[in-house]
Amino acid sequence: MASSTATLCAHDTKLTREQLALVPTPPGTVTHRPIPHVEVVNALVETLGFRHIAVVRDEYALDRTGNKMFGVLDLDTGMEGCRFSIGIRNSHDKSMRLALTVGYRVFVCDNMAFSGDFEPVLAKHSKNFNLVQAVSIGVDEMQRNFDGMRMTVEAWRESQLPDVAAKLVIYRAFIESEVDFPKHLARPVHDLYFNPTLDEFQPRTLWSLSNAFTCAFKQLDPVPQFRATAKLAPFLETATAGISR
Repeated sequence: MASSTATLCAHDTKLTREQLALVPTPPGTVTHRPIPHVEVVNALVETLGFRHIAVVRDEYALDRTGNKMFGVLDLDTGMEGCRFSIGIRNSHDKSMRLALTVGYRVFVCDNMAFSGDFEPVLAKHSKNFNLVQAVSIGVDEMQRNFDGMRMTVEAWRESQLPDVAAKLVIYRAFIESEVDFPKHLARPVHDLYFNPTLDEFQPRTLWSLSNAFTCAFKQLDPVPQFRATAKLAPFLETATAGISR
């Protein structure tokens, strides 16, 4: 069992919840109590269930040490063409706080985008840390963002972008390095936006541009993909501010 678990932790591969339960948790200290990744996920699923929100699909990924975990849980609520998702992260090595963020997954392309970066809405793993209480607070906060997410998606669907504006956004994302999106994805994003294969993304809108980015991000390993998608929405809002649509 120890050998197979070590192998599991050595690759950026997507894991099921059952596989996540096999990941070892390092011993704690007087001031730091690592919480098993699967324990965090189970607490989240239970908290959602108390609010009558079901998880229809979930997937997880580890960094190469097994200490950092990222995951996405798709929910049974959303809007036309989209399903809300929760992004979750946890670490055993104090490198980042346990955190949640809310986003959406596009049905037709099966890709995801988070509305904001992973915010440290939950406390550090101190000896007095209450997991259930922290997750409950985080879920309540995200539920309050559901209506805002619906409004954002509808606004992006209606936001027409001149071609020169879309090209400028792509240039800023990859050439000016305003965010650390992998530069080799510049061409795929450009092609997916200007030559879309699906009718839904033919219109030259901010929604279609967002889809081009998230589709291109699917080429990344799971952990980098989760990180990139978490940064996308705030980048697009900033990069397109003031553009005539």
